[in-house]
Amino acid sequence: MRTGKPAEGDLRVVLDLGREVKPRSRVERLGGRTRLVVDLRTEGEAIAGNKPAPARTVQDVIGTGQRKLIIAIDAGHGGKDPGAIGPTGKHEKAITLAMARELAARIDADPGMQSFLVRDSDVFIPLDQRYMRAREAQADLFISIHADAAHNRAANGASVYVLSLRGASSEAARWLADQENAADLVGGVELDARDKNLAAVLLDLSQNATMRVSDDVAGEVLASLKQVGKAHKPQIERANFVVLRSPDVPSMLVETGFISNPSEEAKLSDPAYRGRMAAAIVSGVRSYFSDQAPPGTWYAARQGQFGGSRQHVVSRGETLSLIAVRHGVPVSSIRSANKLQGDTVRIGERLTIPVPATIASAPK
Repeated sequence: MRTGKPAEGDLRVVLDLGREVKPRSRVERLGGRTRLVVDLRTEGEAIAGNKPAPARTVQDVIGTGQRKLIIAIDAGHGGKDPGAIGPTGKHEKAITLAMARELAARIDADPGMQSFLVRDSDVFIPLDQRYMRAREAQADLFISIHADAAHNRAANGASVYVLSLRGASSEAARWLADQENAADLVGGVELDARDKNLAAVLLDLSQNATMRVSDDVAGEVLASLKQVGKAHKPQIERANFVVLRSPDVPSMLVETGFISNPSEEAKLSDPAYRGRMAAAIVSGVRSYFSDQAPPGTWYAARQGQFGGSRQHVVSRGETLSLIAVRHGVPVSSIRSANKLQGDTVRIGERLTIPVPATIASAPK
């Protein structure tokens, strides 16, 4: 379940379901309060009351309008904020916008992804509003594009950053202190003083899962960028960047190069080079989601069509039986594929999920 506020006074709730349903709603009044009740039933249940609908095969789900992954792209700086300025006067804000547009075009060319440009013109957007725009767009991933600068003009290479633990902790405190933000954590439910612990637990769960995904995607992107040119550091880096502070949207910041380096300023100004950088970023993103696609997405369906297994990283609160239900496979199959002796799984453990034969044999 995802939530957002597209306009003042409006709450948007999105439920990602594994099958088509027939919704029914009613309004109930309890004393001085009113609540909206929404029943989601399969077509068979809607006709036959509580009688279960016939089980649907995986082939029924594939090809019935799987949603695209939404990739939010944030071109750093803009408007009154030019960012870093290169030796020949190139502005970082112009380089990042050109790179963001190139990246968006390549993402939109992928049948399973759709881009969302946080800014598509030379405008200034406050840092905290950038990741909030990505949340409102229901983004699956947020990528902030920058071009680094250093006093040492020989510094070169791309870098990939994710949020530091310190940044996550400070943002959690801010969210929990804001009653509106705290309510947003639990789908718009009104929280009172007694619910502070619940909100803290929910935020912790969300942040931990988000930061783990951020690390994994960033690692894939950095590995892909190394094939284009030298990386400034051999590993992903961590920093307290404001734009990376979304508690529920995996986020990374990509320093595409050092605009302060004359050679890299020239390369970043070259459309062909920007194209190769954008292709590398998309390749890394695609590599991650090919193994870890959210349920209900085009990539999740293609996982089944392309091979005999997929990967699942265990999140806090997940059990083996819950994972089996999520992927639609027997618990025994997961045990066998991973040589598990029991039903105990560890947070962060990567499990191989065997794809049922019905999926593996689906038309390509």
